[in-house]
Amino acid sequence: MAREQPPAHLADVVAAARGDVPGDLLFKNARIVNVFTSEIEQGDVLVKDGYIAGIGPDYRASVVADLHGAYLLPGFIDGHVHLESSYLYVDQYARAVVPRGTTSVVTDLHELANVAGLRGLRRYLRDARRLPLDVFLMVPSCVPATFDLETSGATLGPREIRAALRWPEAIGLGEMMNFPGVIQGNHACLDKLAVAWGHPLDGHAPKVGGKALNAYLAAGPRSDHETTQLHEGQEKLRRGMYLMIREGTTEKNLEELLPLVNDDTYPRCLLVVDDRSCRDLLHDGDIDAVVRKAIALGLRPVRAIQMVTLHPALWFGLRDRGAVAPGYVANLIVADDLHDLRPRQVYYRGQLVAQDGRALFQGVRRIPRWLMRTVRPVPLTAEAFRVRARPGPLPVIEIVPRQIITRRVEAELPRKDGYVVPDPGQDILKLAVVERHKGTGNVGVGFVKGFGMKRGAIASSFAHDSHNIVIVGADDEDMLLACQEVWRMQGGLAAACDGRVLASLPLPIAGLMSPRPLEEVAEGLERVEAAARELGATVHAPYAVLSFLALPVIPDLRVTDKGLVDVMAARVLDLTRVA
Repeated sequence: MAREQPPAHLADVVAAARGDVPGDLLFKNARIVNVFTSEIEQGDVLVKDGYIAGIGPDYRASVVADLHGAYLLPGFIDGHVHLESSYLYVDQYARAVVPRGTTSVVTDLHELANVAGLRGLRRYLRDARRLPLDVFLMVPSCVPATFDLETSGATLGPREIRAALRWPEAIGLGEMMNFPGVIQGNHACLDKLAVAWGHPLDGHAPKVGGKALNAYLAAGPRSDHETTQLHEGQEKLRRGMYLMIREGTTEKNLEELLPLVNDDTYPRCLLVVDDRSCRDLLHDGDIDAVVRKAIALGLRPVRAIQMVTLHPALWFGLRDRGAVAPGYVANLIVADDLHDLRPRQVYYRGQLVAQDGRALFQGVRRIPRWLMRTVRPVPLTAEAFRVRARPGPLPVIEIVPRQIITRRVEAELPRKDGYVVPDPGQDILKLAVVERHKGTGNVGVGFVKGFGMKRGAIASSFAHDSHNIVIVGADDEDMLLACQEVWRMQGGLAAACDGRVLASLPLPIAGLMSPRPLEEVAEGLERVEAAARELGATVHAPYAVLSFLALPVIPDLRVTDKGLVDVMAARVLDLTRVA
């Protein structure tokens, strides 16, 4: 995979388009989904050297595939996704999504970058080139996501961004998450945007409106995937943003935002997943599942397809894909029904790579040792999770169901021996983040409401975006044990209670991903989620919800290894003094 390039044998493709020489593959009797005119055309499609050469009758080819009236449509382009959130390495991710019709993804890989920097990105992209999945890189803009609110494993500044933009996979700058910094005119943020000026600049602007939104847009970002409310999306469309309507594992925004898609606005709208777990990929699907849901909610099938093909291609300048047309890459889907769109066959550059939901290609078998040893344990006792605080109500993070935004609430919490303790009766647990990159010993602690757990603890080294170890629990000793199990595995997910580990899932690749097959990782995720539910967790996808509680660029409150963070104020709160 590389940036847009002409066919290696351009003259042969042109000759095949004229009908002077045979093509490699001819789809006959297809119902072609035309994303330019929103029509369904009857016809034949000729492929030569991995590109579509022609559409029409009287073509010849070495191989003929008679579709007998089945639909032929472009391969899907997921315009905003963090592949690492699946817990799968790139080969197994491709096994999960390509049979679902996804043939191109646009990702900034900032999860991996926060752990392993440019070296990790280079290795990942090198492995991706061997697969029938085009991975386009939006160079991470926020590694770390904030300047001084957390500790990450790597830092990418303007120099590193400039270097990465020269890579063949790079097409733009990834989501500028430090929106408070941009709005306030912080030079470190603006310098990164300036380096990538002229490329697509992805935005990240939750709850941002009015003059603050004007300031953010004046700095260059032109898309947003963090919109959660109708009026918010309307304002962003009016101000010229591409609206990425997100439907991931924890972020459910499709139903709320779909009314914004109409005859006037739809060219500026995309469907994306952002973060989707291996379990959901295996059992429900990828961007295809979002398309099916949008159609079930009333969106016309061809319009839904446009939002995952032509529209992302136009925003990101991917002019050689996203349509069934001459000169376009032959990344194609064959399907029998547009209303319940489930790919029967998937072609990558004219080669059949998936059939009836099954991948027809192999994966990567060797992961370098340096990428498997990134978690640095430190001496730690349960006392590290103790909290002394001023008398009176304390700020508590309240989870918003099916969203990644949180609310700030105040609550009176019980004390024991001078320390504040969790109160499962109020559904309030302790939340801690342990630094794992540099051996600083930093431990940040706060409280969270809405998780549902009554006892024990769960922990994860997948903690957006710096990926320290995030732990939630009702007991300090169990929190320590869950953390130690994550250390032992060199990253992963764990559940503990009453002094024993109930379940765990190793994620040793950068502490984020597993080298194991898709089916095994999905089964392991189901085990640790079942253990979390056994402890009383009521949230959907508890480890995914937990991972976002450490992300200090999503309002309102978060916890990092530096402490409890007020996101909009971009500062760490002192629980002994905060009002």
